[in-house]
Amino acid sequence: MVRNGIVRSVSVWLLAACGVFHQGSAVAAESAVPAVRVGVTRGVHAQILDEVKRVAAARGLGVDVVEFDDASRIDAALADGRIDAASFEDAQQLAATRARKRYALTEVAPTVTLPMAFYSRKLKNLNELQPGATVAIPADPRGMARALVLMQNDTLVTLREQAGLHATLRDVTGNRLGLKFVALRGDRLYAALDTAAFVAIDSDDAARVGLQPARDSIGIEDARSPYANVLTVRNADRAKPWVAQLVAAYHSDDVARFILTRYQDSVRRPW
Repeated sequence: MVRNGIVRSVSVWLLAACGVFHQGSAVAAESAVPAVRVGVTRGVHAQILDEVKRVAAARGLGVDVVEFDDASRIDAALADGRIDAASFEDAQQLAATRARKRYALTEVAPTVTLPMAFYSRKLKNLNELQPGATVAIPADPRGMARALVLMQNDTLVTLREQAGLHATLRDVTGNRLGLKFVALRGDRLYAALDTAAFVAIDSDDAARVGLQPARDSIGIEDARSPYANVLTVRNADRAKPWVAQLVAAYHSDDVARFILTRYQDSVRRPW
C-alpha cells in the first residue's frame, strides 16, 4: 500500500511538473515579440537605423532594418504590412503620398533633417550679398517653395502669408535687395555656382557633388524645419508599445551622439 502510494504521488508530481512546463512554454511563446521591420533607403537613413537597432536591442526590442533601392515603394510596403515602420521621408512628402494613395499611415516622431542650404563661390556669408544679385533656386514646385521659405527665414524675401509651404515666385511680396531669381532643374544647380551669387541645393543633390551643408554652405535650414524626416507607422499600430520603444531608441543619447559624430551637423537632429 505504501509503495502504491509513493508511485501514485510521483505520478501526480510528474503530471503537475509537465503541466507547469507546458504552461510556462506557452507564456514564453506568447510574450515573444517579433522584431520590428523598419523600411529605409540606403545611406544616411540605413546607417542611423543600424545604430537605433543596437540601442533598441539593449532595451529588449528587436529591429530589422529593411533597405529599399526604390523609395517610392516603401509606403506601399508599410501600408500592406510587409514592414512595420518606415524612416525615409519628410512630413510633407508623407502628407502628399497619403493624400494621393489614401494610405492609413501616420508619423509618430521626427527623425532627422536633411537640410537644404545655400552655397556660393562668390560669398563668404549672406551679409556680403549685393543688391540686384542673381540667385539660383530649384525649378520643381517643392524645391522652389523650400528655397523661398529658407530665404524668408534669412530675411532676404517676404512671402504672401497664405502661400505656406507651396510658395512660388509669384508669392514674393518683399525683396529688399532686389534679388533676381533663376529657377533651374536640380541637375543644373551645381553648375550655376559659377555665375550665381548663391545657389539653393537640397541635401541629396549636394551630397552627389561632394558638398556638405554644415561645412560648405553660407546658409542652412534649421533642424526643426517643416521638412524634417519622420518615423511612420500604420494608423492601427500607433498606440502599440513597440512604437514608443522604437521612438525612445531613436531619440536616445547614443543615437544623438552617433548623428553628430558621423555627420557633423550636415544631418540635423530636430529632437
